[in-house]
Amino acid sequence: MTTAVLAKETHRATLADLLPGTRVRDAALVVGGAVLTGAAAQLSVPIPGSPVPVTGQTFAALLVGASLGTGRAFASLLLYAVAGMAGMPWFADGTSGSFGIPSFGYILGMLLASTVVGALARRGGDRNVWRTAGTMALGSAIIYAVGVPYLALSTGMSASAAIAAGLTPFLLGDAVKAALAMGALPAAWKFLGDRG
Repeated sequence: MTTAVLAKETHRATLADLLPGTRVRDAALVVGGAVLTGAAAQLSVPIPGSPVPVTGQTFAALLVGASLGTGRAFASLLLYAVAGMAGMPWFADGTSGSFGIPSFGYILGMLLASTVVGALARRGGDRNVWRTAGTMALGSAIIYAVGVPYLALSTGMSASAAIAAGLTPFLLGDAVKAALAMGALPAAWKFLGDRG
């Protein structure tokens, strides 16, 4: 395998890389990803007994990661988190807040997950159904790995209570979101001719 082929295999394009432009494009994509995540957070369904609602924000964060790649996804979710902490009402249910809100761990988890998903997308983790499924599953696991312990610490819940309130009710919805991504991302690449 030649060096050029190896470099192409380890550094592929993301969907955003196929758009023309440079810094202006990147800035618009970063802001757009933050706005998409904030808008998706408003699709919110309360869960009885849980301070964390089901929202579209986790799905948006993972799509931002897969579409924008590592650096832009990190910047986008960081902008989302910082603006929300500063008072922008775009966390779930039109709220804002800081480290004290029980669901803030999920926001931190989304920041990390979007970055990891972006790195995997650069390596082709969004090009076919099964790779996309694995990428989305890992992204979701990262969100819970940060969000559930944060929920337990911020509310004083036991680990089992935090899992019952902050993980179990969301698994079915995450499966649906993963299925949507499994269809959408590979279809986008197929439509674009897998040019990355």
